[in-house]
Amino acid sequence: MVLLENDQERAAALCSNTSALFNDFYSLTMAQGYWKNRLNKKAVFEMFFRRQPFGGGFSLFAGLGTLLARLETFRFSKDDIVYLSGLGVFSHDFLDFLKDFHFTGNLYSLDEGTVIFPQEPLIRIEGSLIECQIIEGMLLNIINFQSLIATKTARVWLASGKGQVMEFGLRRAQGPDGAMSASRAAYIGGAGGTSNTLAARLYGIPALGTMAHSWVMAFPSEEAAFEAYAALYPDKTIFLIDTYDTLKSGAPNAIKVGKKLAAAGKNFGVRLDSGDMHYLSVQVRRMLDAAGLQQATITASNDLDEEIIQALRDAGAPINSWGVGTRMATGAEDAAFTGVYKLTARETPEGAFEATIKFSDHPEKTTNPGIKQVWRIKDKNGFAVADVLGLDHDGAGSETIERGETYTFWHPSADYRHFQHTVEGDALPLLRPRIKNGAPLLPSDSLDTIRARVRRELDSFDQSYKRLLNPHIYKVSVTERLRGMKLRLIQSRLQ
Repeated sequence: MVLLENDQERAAALCSNTSALFNDFYSLTMAQGYWKNRLNKKAVFEMFFRRQPFGGGFSLFAGLGTLLARLETFRFSKDDIVYLSGLGVFSHDFLDFLKDFHFTGNLYSLDEGTVIFPQEPLIRIEGSLIECQIIEGMLLNIINFQSLIATKTARVWLASGKGQVMEFGLRRAQGPDGAMSASRAAYIGGAGGTSNTLAARLYGIPALGTMAHSWVMAFPSEEAAFEAYAALYPDKTIFLIDTYDTLKSGAPNAIKVGKKLAAAGKNFGVRLDSGDMHYLSVQVRRMLDAAGLQQATITASNDLDEEIIQALRDAGAPINSWGVGTRMATGAEDAAFTGVYKLTARETPEGAFEATIKFSDHPEKTTNPGIKQVWRIKDKNGFAVADVLGLDHDGAGSETIERGETYTFWHPSADYRHFQHTVEGDALPLLRPRIKNGAPLLPSDSLDTIRARVRRELDSFDQSYKRLLNPHIYKVSVTERLRGMKLRLIQSRLQ
């Protein structure tokens, strides 16, 4: 059966837990408190993150399609209610309320695949206080992990020179759901396919793979193993040549069998999975070329990451494609994305919204209050120069940023740092409605659409933001009006 785009997301969501018990326990205890104290009024929450992972200059927003699909089925089953009842914490009346729980609010978000930066809202949730609270853990779990892996993969893809990257992370990923989410996010970030066959089927990602050392060892000789593989898969033959001795055994046997493929009009490749990748790839390339097999390709694997790949490319290693597993599917040195979810506005007794703020002695942890929009400002050549947070009240109170106008933009920490800017190119609002009163407004984008968006987005940023070492810091600022609101709320907390 071929799945449609939305069906793919739903099917993948059903492979993991959709119970509303997938939650931090305090969300449920607080929800009961809101319910008992009649505080279940309208509220606005925003998800944003605090720092770039991997010491990088950018991140990618990923996981939205999974989140939207999960929200459709996020419920408390009868067994869930029985379990909660047995804890002796929740009243029968509150549990009766939870029986009918489903998301009925509004969701705004950036397009999946957007390049993102700290402090700016990625998702805005508008709904009752209880439903906003109950979806928190699930939302953060999905967006944080997939954004982490998509970002890591984009760094690998850029380091490869926008080359062919394969995701081989299933066996080292954090459990089954981690493996599925990693495959999805890696494809968005730039991987050309995955070794995870289930993810390939459910998400429509190309399934990729060659052979393991066990294939070679299962035959009487390395040459016999290569002969058998070439006979089975003449159009997709890649020989793993480091089982015994790469230069004395693996490469010569691959050349011997590869010549037969070439005579039949078939191309082939070899894979290096251990040893000095630069030295071995150079030597293997020379051997292949000397045998008249200039079209044969070289793939490298074995605990690669963006820094190793860039170093190999800078050294001139003749490697055509890259198989990246552990360090891409797990996040490696930066194992978590720093996304958080904060209340930014609440309904007053009069039915209006008032801004809320979390105050902290650490300026970067003091939140930006109110209902906000994110504007991406571009120069006359279409390159992004700054993202600006402004107030968005869906009415006369909303701020706009117009081409040709000059503005003063302030650092989001509400300190003295600011700059003046005349908008020469587009000023694009990034948060768009996805769910209205619990109903999806548009189908989720296909992974290929999101993947293409990532490439366009990355091309719209100067190289200085994308370099691995000491990247330039992209400006994320707030309008004068939002800064004024923040300063007033901070002052009111200090009195």
